Amino acid sequence: MWIVPLRGKYLVWAITACCCQGFLLLGYDQGVMSGIIGANNRFGADFGHPDPTTQGTIVAIYDIGCAAGSLITFFWGESIGRKRMIMAGASTMLVGTAILTSSTTLAQLYVGRIVTGIGNGFNSSSIPVYQSETCGGMVRGALVCLNSTVTIIGLVIAYWLDYGMSYVNGPAQWRLPIGFQAVFALCLLLQVIVLPDSPRWCMAHGRAEEGTRILAQLEDRDSPDHPDVVAKRKEIEVSLAQESAGGPFRYGELLQGGPLGNFRRICLCIGVNVMQQFTGYLAPVVYQNTMGLSRNLSLLLGGFTAVTYMIASFIPLWTVDRYGRRVLLMTSATGLSTCFIIASILLSIGTKGAAYGATAMVFIFQIFLGIGYLPIPWLYPAEITTTRIRARGSAISSFFNWMCVFAVVEMTPPAIANISWRVFIIFAIFNALWVPLVYIFFPETKGLELEDVDHIFEKGGITGGVWSSPGGRTVERKRNARDVENMQENEKGVTEVRVEGERKGEY
Repeated sequence: MWIVPLRGKYLVWAITACCCQGFLLLGYDQGVMSGIIGANNRFGADFGHPDPTTQGTIVAIYDIGCAAGSLITFFWGESIGRKRMIMAGASTMLVGTAILTSSTTLAQLYVGRIVTGIGNGFNSSSIPVYQSETCGGMVRGALVCLNSTVTIIGLVIAYWLDYGMSYVNGPAQWRLPIGFQAVFALCLLLQVIVLPDSPRWCMAHGRAEEGTRILAQLEDRDSPDHPDVVAKRKEIEVSLAQESAGGPFRYGELLQGGPLGNFRRICLCIGVNVMQQFTGYLAPVVYQNTMGLSRNLSLLLGGFTAVTYMIASFIPLWTVDRYGRRVLLMTSATGLSTCFIIASILLSIGTKGAAYGATAMVFIFQIFLGIGYLPIPWLYPAEITTTRIRARGSAISSFFNWMCVFAVVEMTPPAIANISWRVFIIFAIFNALWVPLVYIFFPETKGLELEDVDHIFEKGGITGGVWSSPGGRTVERKRNARDVENMQENEKGVTEVRVEGERKGEY
């Protein structure tokens, strides 16, 4: 298969553009139904004006599909490979979009939602892994966070296209917004086809020559025998040898402790995604139900909050590799908890002015969410795991993410209907809890190469050394490279001793 002849930073940016395309599709697909369902519009008329329960099923069944796609990736993604899983995700979403756009019955609509969800599950599990394995440690945070930024751009496009098409009569009012995601899926498929696979995946699956050639492309070197390429290949090989010391992969490895700490890594992958979804839920329904606003004004405010969210999502591009993952998570959680506390106080007052103040808190909420708990849960699982379990760690974290989306979407509307603004107090408490959890258990990964992360829990203890390490930094940068250098020096010393012994023996 023909591979685009790009090298160095140009190849990294081409891979980043592909990954961003996948997350643009993810964001658009997440947002497109919110402006269509629940209104007295053509969609409602075409499907018999579905009641709230049916509307909830239409929304929730997509999350189940995403979770199913993540589970499929968990079991088979490692053997299939990063690139081919993304190709499968784009192709599946094209099929799902065709089913959705041509829907005439609720049953067909459900099938379309499940199929697009499965494809999105493939992508959300595989893209962060592919991105992280093809870029350096000093820029990995910014590049993966860019994917999250593009997710919100997709969400904004969906919101405003829905709003604009709401003034159109006829089936195009809902078929065009739903069908438009096929453009993003097709672009993703065409992009990933001509890109190389992950060099780490190739080397882990007996394709060392291909992996070395891809490393040379990424390092912008003319030959796979260049010293920089050879050194990087050696680091990856040593890391893979250490991870594979126990023989072929067994699922029981995911529950193992010890210096490698696979179980701790999986818990962190799952934990950061559970935290993300239980930071809180704010959407047009919240405006409408807690602040007494009309649906049209609620949709407008929802669109503007999405724009605010999008602007805030650019902030981590400059901060994540400067201040680190932990600082952004703790700052985000602190700000979110404060926003919920103030919003609860204002809404409890019950005046119109207080409601407007609560609306302002919603916008500030989007800023704090965008700087931490939007991007880091997509980045962290792909870099805290070792190469041997990275695909499975990312997939299981994606599975829990989508299941928590399902749970929060199902629980929040009835909670708001029953206890109104008091639900925000619950979210305030959750966010306050996230701060000490991150400080105590989440090691800092800023600037580390993926092979360095193999050593991140070697200090041991309940917190894996995080509590006792300044800034949560339990391992220094280039640790694995120094291990390789020491190993080569030792081998050189052994060889010299052997040669010297043979020489003396000759005399």
